[in-house]
Amino acid sequence: MLAFARETQLSETSFVQSPTADGATYRNRIWTTGRELAFAGHPSLGAAAAVAHRRGEQSATYVQQTPAGLQPIEVELRADGRTARTEMLQEPAEFHAEVDRARVAALCGLTAPDLHPELAPQWVATGVPQLIVPLPDRDTLARATPGDGPSIAALIAEGGGIVIYLAVVEETGQGWARAFWAEGPLASEDPATGSAVGPLCAYLDHYAGISSISVAQGAEIGRPSRLDARIDGDRVRVGGDCVVVMTGETTL
Repeated sequence: MLAFARETQLSETSFVQSPTADGATYRNRIWTTGRELAFAGHPSLGAAAAVAHRRGEQSATYVQQTPAGLQPIEVELRADGRTARTEMLQEPAEFHAEVDRARVAALCGLTAPDLHPELAPQWVATGVPQLIVPLPDRDTLARATPGDGPSIAALIAEGGGIVIYLAVVEETGQGWARAFWAEGPLASEDPATGSAVGPLCAYLDHYAGISSISVAQGAEIGRPSRLDARIDGDRVRVGGDCVVVMTGETTL
């Protein structure tokens, strides 16, 4: 799996397997080019769309098994059979340590005063911890640049997370985000981070009373995406559109 993930050179690669937990429809093992993840958002949404496409199911509810737990996922394939709307319930929110503003800012090409004056950087999890870094405006978000790869990786490892997630969200819930991470010596930017938009929604609900968001991401690297999230009971529901780009099979 690791060798295949390195061959794709994508942010994450999903491997759909038979479940090992009671109540699960399938098991999703998710790999970056360097390690296996306990949970990730957009690979979960995409895998569910791929399963529905493979099974020929127009509408379905699955239960995905990951090391983080069991996540219910709803899929609606559109008439073309290749695009889908997918939504999942992530794990209950967990709020962890805040992180020094100056340290985070320096790793993102910013300074401490550039960060939001009232909302502090904090590790939040709805399946896996992500470092949520609120910013005051889109101009600041556009100026952000991923810095030293090993230093970014070291900070992320301290929190047991995947990305540093910088975000600007208006009171209406409209938002924009960027996600920086590192595998090895180089820092990278993720085009869509479903496992971070869930924690962002939980964070904003807790600290700012914003319980529903729609976040654009990836435009800076030419791969625009949009993810939606809203509070649903004690969990966050994360959704987005998925597209089956290609299919194939191996011959042994």
